Amino acid sequence: MAAHYDVLIVGGGIAGLSLASALAGTCSVALVEAEQELAYHTSSRSARQLIPSYGPPVVQELTVRTLELIAARDAGLPEPVLTPRSFMLIGTEEAVAAEASGHMRSITPAEALELCPALVPESFTAAGLDTGSFGCNAPLLLADHRQRALAAGVDIITGARVHSAQRLGSGWQVGAGMEAFGAGVLVNAAGAWADELAVISGVEKLGLQPYRRTAAIAAVERPLPPQSPMVAAADNTFYFRREGNDVLISPSESVPSGPEDAKPRPGDVERLVARLNQLTTLGITDVRRAWTGLRTEAADGVPVAGFDAEAPGFYWLAGQGGYGFQTSSAMAELAAGQILAGLESAGNVAQAAEDGPASRTAQALAATRWSVRR
Repeated sequence: MAAHYDVLIVGGGIAGLSLASALAGTCSVALVEAEQELAYHTSSRSARQLIPSYGPPVVQELTVRTLELIAARDAGLPEPVLTPRSFMLIGTEEAVAAEASGHMRSITPAEALELCPALVPESFTAAGLDTGSFGCNAPLLLADHRQRALAAGVDIITGARVHSAQRLGSGWQVGAGMEAFGAGVLVNAAGAWADELAVISGVEKLGLQPYRRTAAIAAVERPLPPQSPMVAAADNTFYFRREGNDVLISPSESVPSGPEDAKPRPGDVERLVARLNQLTTLGITDVRRAWTGLRTEAADGVPVAGFDAEAPGFYWLAGQGGYGFQTSSAMAELAAGQILAGLESAGNVAQAAEDGPASRTAQALAATRWSVRR
């Protein structure tokens, strides 16, 4: 006998957990995750920085809204999710100008060196600074979403990979692990596996592409000062930031991949260490641990949120790319509004999505993509 819910969310990363938290208490919700633990893949491998100047304009708008929503939530937490930490872009004048946005102001190389004395002066000629950027306690945010969802009656099932899904009558019948589920709305928050879930569900793929991104924690001879900004190359070849007495570093690669439990490739971190030891005075001595996550994107680089016009009750919440935490709360706010409107309409989910409650997030996405399928 299948357990029935109003909404079944597939995917226990930041996207799925944010939505479960947003919907909790408004309807019956279950969340299924293929792995034995939540946020096992990309969401546990985040750079933990929310940067309003990072990404295309629509992502920047979503980031600002997410920061507002998390800041409001922080008021009720024993410790904050957000900690002020500036973001600094360095490179040639042309590269910095091309990557800078309205959230970033130009600063002189001398000002940049004062903020991050570890930089070698000859390694860059221009810089930009985003002082509205925040460090994000990702484990705390994930745990808070989970706790809020569970407290409001959301069922969370791990170790339950979806193996079957079909539209029957006015809802969906889904097999996940050893369990069967019925739901009025099926939410695809499966990250790098989002297109695979679509195929299982008999829904046309969107052509979402996962990309590799590696990072590492490294020991240094000269730790960065506590208030140091996160520093990134304007040509997207590296970033680094303070991590206690160590540094978090990344080669910022964007290499196409299939959906997988990604691992660092030999030489990627070693080459980055050698380069950073030339561009900075950090004196990186040892790599303590390294990991690789997958950033899944749509062709236009804009996160995907909305009902599939060709598959009633199938809701896409995917394609967040490298902006998952940055956009998570705003996207959950939008998705929850559209899904609740769809449930209320009970027979015309696609139309309800179009006529659902207006929001800043909906307006931001509408400026770039009018529907899940153009």
